[in-house]
This record gives sequence, C-alpha cells and structure tokens, in this order.
Amino acid sequence: MKKIVFIITYIFLINQVIFSQTQPPYKNPGLPVETRVKDLIGRMTLEEKIGQLLCPLGWEMYDKQGNNVTHSRKFEELVKDKNIGMLWATYRADPWTQKTLETGLNPELSAKAGNALQKYIIENTRLGIPIFLAEEAPHGHMAIGTTVFPTGIGQAATWNPALISQMAGVSAKEVRLQGAHISYGPVLDLSRDHRWSRVEESYGEDPVLMSRMAEAVVKGTGSGDLSKEYSTIATLKHFAAYGIPEGGHNGSASSVGERELRQSFLPPFKAAIDAGALSVMSAYNSIDGIPCTSSRFLLTDILRKEWNFRGFTVSDLGSIEGIAGSHRVARNAKQAAELALSAGLDTDLGGNAYVNLLNSVKEGIIDEKDIDTAVSRSLSLKFEMGLFENPYADPAKAKKEVKTAEHTALSRKVAQQSIVLLENKNNTLPLDKGLKIAVIGPNADNVYNMLGDYTAPQEEKGVITVKRGIEEKIGKPQVQYIKGCAIRDTANLTIKEAVEVAKNSDVVIAVVGGSSARDFKTKYIDTGAAVATEESVSDMESGEGFDRSTLDLLGKQLDLLKALKTTGKPLVVVYIQGRPLNMNWASENADALLTAWYPGQEGGNAIADVLFGDYNPAGRLPISVARSVGQLPVHYNKRNPLGHNYVEVSSSPLYSFGYGKSFSEFDYSNLKIEKTGDYKYRVSLTVTNIGEYDGDEVVQIYMKNHYASVSQPNMQLRHFERTHFKKGESKNISFDLTEDDFSIINAEMKNVVEPGGTFDIMIGSSSVDIRLKQTMNPGS
Repeated sequence: MKKIVFIITYIFLINQVIFSQTQPPYKNPGLPVETRVKDLIGRMTLEEKIGQLLCPLGWEMYDKQGNNVTHSRKFEELVKDKNIGMLWATYRADPWTQKTLETGLNPELSAKAGNALQKYIIENTRLGIPIFLAEEAPHGHMAIGTTVFPTGIGQAATWNPALISQMAGVSAKEVRLQGAHISYGPVLDLSRDHRWSRVEESYGEDPVLMSRMAEAVVKGTGSGDLSKEYSTIATLKHFAAYGIPEGGHNGSASSVGERELRQSFLPPFKAAIDAGALSVMSAYNSIDGIPCTSSRFLLTDILRKEWNFRGFTVSDLGSIEGIAGSHRVARNAKQAAELALSAGLDTDLGGNAYVNLLNSVKEGIIDEKDIDTAVSRSLSLKFEMGLFENPYADPAKAKKEVKTAEHTALSRKVAQQSIVLLENKNNTLPLDKGLKIAVIGPNADNVYNMLGDYTAPQEEKGVITVKRGIEEKIGKPQVQYIKGCAIRDTANLTIKEAVEVAKNSDVVIAVVGGSSARDFKTKYIDTGAAVATEESVSDMESGEGFDRSTLDLLGKQLDLLKALKTTGKPLVVVYIQGRPLNMNWASENADALLTAWYPGQEGGNAIADVLFGDYNPAGRLPISVARSVGQLPVHYNKRNPLGHNYVEVSSSPLYSFGYGKSFSEFDYSNLKIEKTGDYKYRVSLTVTNIGEYDGDEVVQIYMKNHYASVSQPNMQLRHFERTHFKKGESKNISFDLTEDDFSIINAEMKNVVEPGGTFDIMIGSSSVDIRLKQTMNPGS
C-alpha cells in the first residue's frame, strides 16, 4: 500500500514539474500575483496592453436564440480589432439598449452569455486573458430578473449602514452569480443642488452620513477581498464634486475650493477606499477649469500618493472624449487620451479613446511604461479574483439564487426603513384597517415610477405599487383607485372623478411626486443620459439628464391635491420622488405627509406597512427639503457666517437634514462625556421610548467648533446610531469621539487639531431638534 501511495505521489510531482515547464508563469496559481502580472505583461504586445485598458459597451456582444446564448459576430470583431479587456453593461436592459423582457437576458441566460464570452476570448486569443464584465448596481444589479432595492437617496434615509451592507451583499452576489465581476456603485456625489438630475442616486448632502454608507456598501461587496466567492470590485462614482454642477446642469463645471473639496466631497471616497474599494470612476465635470478625467491632482496626487489606492481608475462613459468635445482643453480624442492617461486614468469606458494611445507611444508622447502601469492594475485584480482558474458561472445556480424570497424580503425591509414621516397631524396615522380608502394619484399604481433610474424592465407582478400594497393589506373591496392626473402630461385628466371617489371614502391617500421611468419614446445621447424634448411628455422628470429649473410638482398634481382637500376627508400625501420636491402646500394642508423616495420593487408593501401601523417609520432626511429653489444650496452644515432670511421666505429649509417623525416619542437624558485618552472621549446618554409604539430612534451627535483659524461649518454631524426600542424601554447609547472629530483643514491644507479649541457636543433626533448639549475644551 505504501508503495502505491509513493508511486501516485511521484507521478503527481512529475506532472507538476511538467506543468510548470510547459505552462507560462502567469498561468501558475501558486505564484504571487505580482510575479504573474509581471510575466504576463512581459509577453504582451503594445496592442494587447492597450486592449486591456478598453471597456466597450457589452449588450451587443451576445446572440440570444430561445434558451441558448452565444457570443455575437460583433464580439469576435471587437476582440480581433481591439484586444479588449473589459465589457460594460453586457446584461443591461432598458430603452437605451433596446433590450426588453423578450430580447434581454434572464439570470440563467446572463450566466450563459458571460460563459460564452469568456470561452471565446480565452480560446481565441493568443494569451487567453479572461475578460472583466462590469455591471451597473447602484440599487441592485441593473439586469432582468434581479432584486430592485430603493435608490441611493432612500438607502441613505434608513440611516442604517448595517442594513445597507446586507443589501450590497445581495447585489454583489447576484452580479457574480450571473458571471460579472465589477459592480458600478456606490454613488458618492454629495448633492447640494436639488435641480441636478441624479440626486436620487446619491446619499444626500452630508459627508459623514455618506461616508458611513460608502463603507457599508463596500463591506457588503466583500471589502476588496476578491478571493471570496461573491465579492465584486466596487466602482466608486463619480470622482469628484459631480453633485454640485453650475445651474444644476448634469456634467457642468463645479465651483469648489480645495479646502471644501477635502472637507466635504472627498471623505466619502476615502472612507470607501479604506473599506476596500478597488475601482474609482472619474466624473464628467471640471473643477477650477481642469476636467476630472484629466486631473492629475485627483487621480494621482490624491488617490495614489495620499490615499495609497491600489485599484484601477475608469472614465465615465465618453468622458475622455469629453476632455476635447465638451471641455475644449484638448484638440482631439488622441490628445484627450494622452492627458487622461498621464493624469492617472487607467481604463477607457466606451473603448474609443484609448485606441489612440498606440500612436502616442510610437510617437514618443506616451511612455510604454505608463501603459504597463495601467494594465497591471486591472490584471492584478483578475488574478486576485481567480479568473484565470475559474472564469465561468453556473447558470443553474443563477436561475435558482437570484431574486430569492429572502432577497425580496430584504428589499421590503430597506424600503420600510427608508420612509420618512414628515407630518402626522392629530395622529392621523396609523390608519384603521377597517376604513374605506381612496387611493389616488399618478404614482399610486405605476410600476416603473416606483423604481428610479438604472433599473431594468420588470414583470409587473414583481413590483408592488402603493395601490396593490394597500389592497393586499386591507382587501380590494375597501379600496377605490383613480389616477387623477399624470406626473407631467396635462391631458386625460380625471380630477373630477377622483374627487367623487374621495367623497365616498373615509380617508384619501394621494400619491404624487416624480418619475425616473424611461420609456421607448425618450431620446438618449451616447452616454445614456436622457434628453428632454418638447415632443416628449413622459412622466420622467428625474434621472440622468433630467435636470430641473424648479422643484414644483409638475403637471396638474397640485391641482389634484387641492381638489381632494375640498372633500374634507383626511388627506394623506405620499411623495414618491428622486429629489426633494416642493412640499410647501402638502406640509401645510395634508393631515399626514411622507416621502418614500423611489422605494423599489417592494415599495407598495413598505408604504402600506407604515400607513396601517405594521411598521413604525423611522427614516430620516439625508438631504434638506427647500421651501424654494431660490434657497439652494440649503444644506444644514453651511460655513459661518450664516445667512439671513430672504424677503419672501425664511432662510431655513422646510424640513432639515436628519428630520423624521415616528408614531412613538423618545426622551433623551443623562448625557455624560468621559475622557479616555488624548483627544478621545466617550459620549453616553440614555434614550427612553415614552410613546405607545415599539419603534426605532436615530440618535445623532453633532459638533460645533466655536473658533478656528479657518471658517468652519456652523454644525457638523459626527456620529449616529439607529436603535430599536420596545414601548417603555430605555437604553444606554454611546459614541466614541476621536482626534478626527476635532480636526480641521487649516490654511496650509493640513488636517490638524488646533490647541485651545471649544466645542459644543449636541445630541438629538435631527439637526434642528437638539435634546442634549454640553460645551467642552478638548486637550485641556
């Protein structure tokens, strides 16, 4: 027996030796990643290297025939002509791609498509380098048959990083099950101009809340440990200051100084990178005249030198060409490509700009070593992910494990926690389940208006509208529905009929707001952004490319609300929206007012849960609600000195950052601050649920620096915690303050703690509801 074991072992070792002699080092999984990358780059031609930097559009790369999927002829040509290393949006389906439920891919077919692409490129290229597949995943994977969660602004409204980490884990798993590797998101654009069309994708106006959400998403995707089965490469969008464009115009220049950039706009990216993010997307905008896509300050000085970022950077779609075509700082795409690569941009999303680098190297304008550096960053991650050994997905597993019952339940939970109760006069809510309910409004029974931008086509049965959620909650016989009006279109009104329905009900639930629902009538530019035209009167008034000049409800929505008010019936107004729209009338006249953002596929169930008391709302605003567009920007943490009131309105927002009501009430007491080290303190307090309902409370700690060498925010969120309390329950809540909480960015752009400072420690349930306060002198 020992002799047999010896022979088997000997044969195995001999085979290993033969394998190592016949296979190049880059194919040996036993070697360090650095060794494999160096060996592979040494074997690559310049054309092959540049090909690895290209990421063309992917949805035309497969052919679908029934239940079979193969690579397309176009893919063969692309591989032959460009030696591509990545594809983007292969599984994407929407009006822009012209992929529908019929022509697009379900999870099983997506996995088959990914396998077909991998098989072809591995078997039909000289070096057999697997391809990276990058997919949009800001609120679930943007593909047919996946789980749709609330959009970013709704995720932020949960103030629950642990929950958002779970959500990100589900999204990452669904991406990987279908054979993709890179998940685009989170969107870390601090949003301070509500006119901007992409507010819905972001986490709001505050860098601390956004940083915690950024960390949560990255941790959920695997924290950069690509050896995990379902880890994805999280791509942070959009670097940097993209959410404050001039005039609210998407992609326009951003006016921001370096100190404000470092203090407010960069920290979420830094937090995400520290958590393990391995990809960063450059933004369309410019800062101080320099396009972000060709900013060496951002892409090299900050990312590489200051933050030690080890992943790869990628352009936004067409943003390299935009250096020439939009910003006019390069004469042509070739010069734009040279500027971008020299600045530190590794990958070309779109794949049409970096092909020019072949001539740039031959002409001596670009050093081939810089190409090697860029290539090494993405190749390293392919090796780390094990793509050379395991490039294929399991279609049967994708069919079974994408959009499971557990994933659907999680979507409902995120939606529940994202709902913000703004008004509840005379305890109108929760409603009795025996009442007759009139459900009215353009967003009461519209599947796609629930979902937000970057969402694939859905089977209608898979999305719960408000009407359906209420019907399933209390029974169809108790519910009457009529639309009343559209979001934008002023034709085909049924406002009079809506009033009659309201008169015959006990309570009116009016669901209004906005829409990011794309349709096949909307025109799109090459980047996928929508183009508003006079001929198009779709509901869509938000989503990439749909910037606003006002924040008012469009169409006849306000007329509808006013008409319903005349019935004298209790009026509950629900806003489903992608940005904080004007709520002035509803704030004053509605008996109850909620915002549910774009709540995702389970939104109708979540809203019904809140309306009828099966869930006690505790969402908090991640972005302030303005009284007027003329107030913008209206974020809570403006620098000193604060502004004064306008002639027409107060300078304060209608609803401030951190605000949100509950069916219960909470008492704050016993504030204690204990020193635990140099500039380290433990802040503790007692919170008691003194109301009649179990529920969550979001405890928020703000700080105010009384004096500093440079002007500071009048107050700044530092920590928060969402905690569940049973009726009558008390809990001790504590936070640890560190040196970072007391630091500023001084005149020399250095992060320092200035001696002799005085700080207010303020704890409450919102930025305008401070319950406990203590002044301290740290370091003394």
